[in-house]
Amino acid sequence: MSLTSLTAVELAKKIKAKEVTVPEATKAALDAIEKREEKINSFVTVDREGALKRAEEVQKLINDKTLTGALAGVPVAIKDNMCTNGMLTTCSSKILNNFVPTYTAQAVENLEAAGAVILGKTNMDEFAMGSTTETSAFGVTRNPWNTEHVPGGSSGGSCAAVAAEECYYALGSDTGGSIRQPSAFCGVTGIKPTYGTVSRYGLIAYGSSLDQIGPVAKDVTDCAAILEVISSYDKKDSTSLKRDDTDFTSALVDDVKGMRIGIPRDYFGDGLDGEVKEAVFAAAKVLEEKGAVLEEFDLSLVEYAIPAYYVIASAEASSNLARFDGVKYGYRTGACEGLHDMYKKTRSEGFGAEVKRRIMLGSFVLSSGYYDAYYLKALRTKALIKQAFGKAFEKYDVILGPAAPTTAPRLGESLLDPIKMYLGDIYTISVNLAGLPGISLPCGIDGKGLPIGMQLIGDCFKEKNIIRAAYAFECTREYRHCSMTEE
Repeated sequence: MSLTSLTAVELAKKIKAKEVTVPEATKAALDAIEKREEKINSFVTVDREGALKRAEEVQKLINDKTLTGALAGVPVAIKDNMCTNGMLTTCSSKILNNFVPTYTAQAVENLEAAGAVILGKTNMDEFAMGSTTETSAFGVTRNPWNTEHVPGGSSGGSCAAVAAEECYYALGSDTGGSIRQPSAFCGVTGIKPTYGTVSRYGLIAYGSSLDQIGPVAKDVTDCAAILEVISSYDKKDSTSLKRDDTDFTSALVDDVKGMRIGIPRDYFGDGLDGEVKEAVFAAAKVLEEKGAVLEEFDLSLVEYAIPAYYVIASAEASSNLARFDGVKYGYRTGACEGLHDMYKKTRSEGFGAEVKRRIMLGSFVLSSGYYDAYYLKALRTKALIKQAFGKAFEKYDVILGPAAPTTAPRLGESLLDPIKMYLGDIYTISVNLAGLPGISLPCGIDGKGLPIGMQLIGDCFKEKNIIRAAYAFECTREYRHCSMTEE
């Protein structure tokens, strides 16, 4: 087994035991990136020189016992919508193709304080708008399991990098499933925590009421350890929460006896691939055999989640992206006549088609004639969805379902039909609308050799329930490496 096949926690233990050095682990990851990037395109920026220099510094801190945490010395990749001081941060958009921040996102600072070595920034759908990582201005990212297929999105670069063993773990962001869906497509594990648990300071916003940073890794243990490190109250983020229950690794217990698991009938109707349905039900059966109590129920309102989400997310995006105008930073058009013309040409040339589509949709639903008809109605629907989940969690500890209706589609298929691409988020977006935690983890392989992911959803602040259930299931199976990592 190669060094990059280790999980983050396994590697940290070997570093602590002086079996491996931080520079060795960093070089192994950088070599894997160099070897596989031509096929995958997971990264927008790779900081080889900076990573190796940082690795030496971290090794000294570990040697003198200044750094003793569960992730000390482990190299990480960061999604390219999180600011990193002195390192290019583009959101995979032409309009930020030369933006180098002067500060670092709080979640990334937390990792660095714990001894992380940043390898670089991962590719993504432009401004996190997409479900396939095909809308990036820096080329598509490909699924390591089959490079003719998408890795999912928008955190497709982070998930593909972990699956291809180009890094030991990564950070992603989740606005409507952007960690959980690509994790399912790439056969890795990803957590979207309760809204407000991880600071959004330094995260370039798409939908401010929906965005949340979370970990992507090979297994549940890694995700729990990473989430423990990045979770913190931050006065710089007005939506940040003070919590004293972020010892997520305490939930890594192989015991689900008596755990009440609800399975929404609404998630298993038309549109769900047969192989995905079979694999998710088989996973549910495993948990039942380990002592969990399973029950099917009607969640309701599922069909309204997608229109409500895209109205709210697009409205917030149209507001958040107004700051990108070519004046203060980023791309600026070359030839223009006056300020207004410069704004128009800069945004026309700098933004891609999907971003423009969502800005226009958002501006439309916020306009005076349609605000009540669309935006306010979407907010009321959001409240009803939150109520429906609240009622379900009065009876169940965890809700179990698929992470996506199919396995990874072929490259180009989704972009031909944007509505179909939006419908692919049907199982994930409600979690963001309600501010709930969710985890996606592998539960099978389809007939084409592509991973199938299942999703576990918990009530607000109940990450430990989904971590416990996910860990119990994971204990019954080994992590499957994609063929690319065995070359």
